[in-house]
Amino acid sequence: MKRIVLLRHGESEWNKENRFTGWTDVDLTEKGVEEACKAGKILKEKGFAFQKAYTSYLKRAVKTMNCVLDELNEDWIPIEKSWRLNEKHYGTLQGLNKSETAARYGDEQVLQWRRSFDIAPEALTEDDPRNPAKDIRYKEVPDNELPRTESLKDTIDRIMPYWKCIIFPNLKTADDILVVAHGNSLRGIIKHLKNISDKDIVNFNLPTAIPYVFEFDDDLNLTKDYFLGDPEEIKKLMEAVANQGKKK
Repeated sequence: MKRIVLLRHGESEWNKENRFTGWTDVDLTEKGVEEACKAGKILKEKGFAFQKAYTSYLKRAVKTMNCVLDELNEDWIPIEKSWRLNEKHYGTLQGLNKSETAARYGDEQVLQWRRSFDIAPEALTEDDPRNPAKDIRYKEVPDNELPRTESLKDTIDRIMPYWKCIIFPNLKTADDILVVAHGNSLRGIIKHLKNISDKDIVNFNLPTAIPYVFEFDDDLNLTKDYFLGDPEEIKKLMEAVANQGKKK
């Protein structure tokens, strides 16, 4: 049996403030650190022993990864960071409060911006200081590959080459792999693994720091997927994520 665990980062400062985050590099809250450590404890209790780990360039994911591996006493395993695992880029929405934006534009419009498959928010201008081309961590990435905004489709197109060429093939030699990333980048992977339709992916919500396990046979065929944790609590957390983009 082979396993990949997908884990969204713990609560970030802008999760707490209900802001669109995207590629903005915000830190974890104290609650987020606790969530990450709890995820590590659960994975340890369930007997996971990761051989490789992958995360994004954003500190909320990197720090979640570090907390998890520390709980597992696996700080030593190889970790690969890639910009391709970054969150969906929210363009000019980044930094705005989701509920306030919904009050201004309507719940349906914000739902489209947050969760639709192929509708992207307004793009950043080239002179915007938030433009990733101005960020030193992306200096090796070709400018035409750096987003100024993204739809989920764009995010998946960014992630899939890395998933198909780097992460997934490593299951041939590793029994357990950990991927710590973001709500939308992980939704793209989940959509691919579970063959979720473009329409239905809109309604899939991923809570922070709840391990999502995918089991494969030795021929790398998916056999089972499940969350680790109390089903009722996970359901409540998913509903909370869904409600973030609604006006109060």
